[in-house]
Amino acid sequence: MTLNRRKFIGTGVAAATALTAPMVMGASHGKPRVVVIGGGAGGATAARYIAKGSKGEIDVTLVEPTRSYYTCFFSNLYIGGFRELSSIAHSYGTLASQYGINVVHDWAIGIDRDAKMVSLAGGGKLPYDRLVLSPGIDFVDGAVQGWDVTKQNKMPHAYKAGSQSELLKAQIESMPQGGVYAMVAPPNPFRCPPGPYERVSMVAHVLKEKNPTAKIIIADPKPKFSKMALFQEGWANHYDGMIDWIGPDFGGDVVEVNADEMTVSIDGEVTKVDACNVIPAMKAGRICEMAEITEGNWAPVNPHTMQSRADENIHVLGDASSQGDMPKSGFSANSQAKVAAMAIRGALTGSKVFPAKFSNTCWSLIDTEDGVKVGATYEATDEKIAKVDGFISATGESAELRARTFEESVGWYAGITSDMFG
Repeated sequence: MTLNRRKFIGTGVAAATALTAPMVMGASHGKPRVVVIGGGAGGATAARYIAKGSKGEIDVTLVEPTRSYYTCFFSNLYIGGFRELSSIAHSYGTLASQYGINVVHDWAIGIDRDAKMVSLAGGGKLPYDRLVLSPGIDFVDGAVQGWDVTKQNKMPHAYKAGSQSELLKAQIESMPQGGVYAMVAPPNPFRCPPGPYERVSMVAHVLKEKNPTAKIIIADPKPKFSKMALFQEGWANHYDGMIDWIGPDFGGDVVEVNADEMTVSIDGEVTKVDACNVIPAMKAGRICEMAEITEGNWAPVNPHTMQSRADENIHVLGDASSQGDMPKSGFSANSQAKVAAMAIRGALTGSKVFPAKFSNTCWSLIDTEDGVKVGATYEATDEKIAKVDGFISATGESAELRARTFEESVGWYAGITSDMFG
């Protein structure tokens, strides 16, 4: 048996079992087959928990085009200078070598639901008994007038971490003294509700040190946003006079950009900018549309199992799912993946399935050791994933408490990435 160029390369461990698609088809030996598309917080966690929990009884294949996965959570801290890019990069070597997961680095380009078959860009096909879709987000065409993905190198979104994060960071650091950074914030619902505002905080942190006369403009279509009072308090304390938030009452929902001219028009008023971060409206990753399991922009699921409402053999996790009260976050995706993995193991091997429970916490850094958080616990009802109770940091907290909150987030990052990638 000869592995071709799509074999897993990353750990140098001979025991790695990442195979190309045709080889996976012949390797199941009658075992139930699960294919997971997307190697982020939802997909990687689901693949690991299915493989680990089934103890070899299920053949698990993870399809992910990138060899190094950059987490969107904590990517803002890279932009702010609190992390190195390498610290948010993760490989799939342990999933392959220690958990026996077939890691296929390729793009999924089609799903035949009747035949239960995934088609790959490289020409391979993967049969499945259960399919897990955790593709993250794509952007809604035409959501911001004057912007599409062909403009992302001039006006980056940086909402898929990695090279876009590097580009935005470089643009911020090369702004002229007294220059203008603009953000076009997204409408609800979108990935990581506090994310744009933590990013503004991190940009302000950089500019305060390197370019203290610079200005930040936020054009926001929403009248309020996650942790609004906490962020506004932090901006007043750390970056007084630097940040101008423009909500819909003042035209924040009437925005047009020109990437060639580097201008932003807000309710008809045109401003020349030096860096512009456009975060458009979002939708489920395109593979969900291709599978015809979406309603509107998202894929509805059964809250008890994360099964698609359109196809019981498909489970949809994380940002792509329409599930109820949970925010679209890495923590949420990780929590949903464990519920789906348990349901899949139960369906395919007869193992015990317990009632679904979910949790989420979103931490944000406003300035050095000034961390805040919001979170909740949830339960599955027949209608939706429903919030049970929640918590949020308070305004006016002590510096000591905020520092402990930040340290808590650092520990969580280490824990969740270990839970995802082994």
